Parts: sequence; C-alpha cells; structure tokens
Amino acid sequence: MTPEEVEKKLKEALYSFDEEVVEKTFKEVINAGVDPITVINKATAALKEIGDKYEKGELFLAHLVAAGVAAKKAIDEHVIPLLKEKGAEGRETLGKVVIGTVQGDIHDIGKNIVASMLFAEGFEVIDLGKDVPVEEFVKAVKEQGANILGMSALLSTTVPVQKEVIEALKKEGIREEVKVMVGGAPVTADWAEEIGADGYAPDATEAVKVAKKLVGKA
Repeated sequence: MTPEEVEKKLKEALYSFDEEVVEKTFKEVINAGVDPITVINKATAALKEIGDKYEKGELFLAHLVAAGVAAKKAIDEHVIPLLKEKGAEGRETLGKVVIGTVQGDIHDIGKNIVASMLFAEGFEVIDLGKDVPVEEFVKAVKEQGANILGMSALLSTTVPVQKEVIEALKKEGIREEVKVMVGGAPVTADWAEEIGADGYAPDATEAVKVAKKLVGKA
C-alpha cells in the first residue's frame, strides 16, 4: 500500500465522520503492514484539512468533533500499542497537552473541540474528561511531563477551581514546568491574568494559536 493510497483511505474514512468506518479503516491499514507513524501522520494531515474546512465554514462543529474523536480512539487502540511494541516514540509532536473540565463541571463539548483541534494540529493530547478533581490535574501534569495544561470551566461557580489548580501546582513546586491555559464561557482574559495563567482563548481556533505560541511553535 503506497503512502498515497494510505492517505486516500484514511481521508475517506475520516470524511465519513463515522467511528466504526474509521476504526475499520485504521485496522485495515495497520494489518496491511503500513508503518504506524505513517498512519498517524497521514491521519493528522486529514484532520488538519477538516479543521481548515471548519474554520472556513465549510463543515460544522459536529463534523470536527466526530472526526477528531474517531481518529483519536482508533489511534489509541490500534496504532499506539504497535508503536510501543516496536519501542518507537511515535510521530513528532508540537508538545504534550493535558486537558480537562474542572471539578464540579460536567460540560465538555467545548473542551472536546479544543482537544480535537490540538490533536489535529500536531499536539499529543491527554484528555482527562470532565469533573476533574484538582489533584488529578496536578498528578497528570507530573506523570505526563506536560508542556501545557488546559482547563475549561463552563459554569461561573466552577471558574474558581482553575485558580485552585494553579495554586496546587505551585504547592507541588511544578508551576514553572508547565504552561497553563484557561477557557470557557464565563472565563475572561482578565481572569486568566488575575490567577496567573499563561494563556486564555475564547474559542478552539484561538486555543490552537495560543498553544503553539506557548511552546514556541507559532
């Protein structure tokens, strides 16, 4: 299977926006003996194209999220294990991002979109999900050696938890080791500055730009 054929197959699968189709195609390509890093790189290119079409208004948010979630699941289940077996590092990434919605908040649509777009742009993304306790954010940053920590809060009552996490990072002595990004409907640039965050983004597109800037890849 040539690189061009791999790219065509993966692109067609991702543009189906169907999780089962994506998983089946990834398995087929891997079983054909295609190098796992090639699979990841070709999938990333397709996701980048989908992200660009979303930015231009040619696709909807549902498309962006469906493609991103399906690709990440397929890569985690069928490609990463193969890389680990071979002792490979995987694709070159722009950096490692730990992301999640803070404790007390179960909203995750915006967070999922940001995670998908960061992944599509070349970041390694560790998504902790929603209602994430303060200590879980700190633990993940330490264990993963994250370059960036992204925190979302959609409720005004949970926004203060972002500050709690930053204070916990300081207490653990690792605040200077990670860049912190915050976002969510009630979150503002002023709030980000007040709590000592390194970056703020009002939407997913801007979040990618901020993340790249924070790791010196803008």
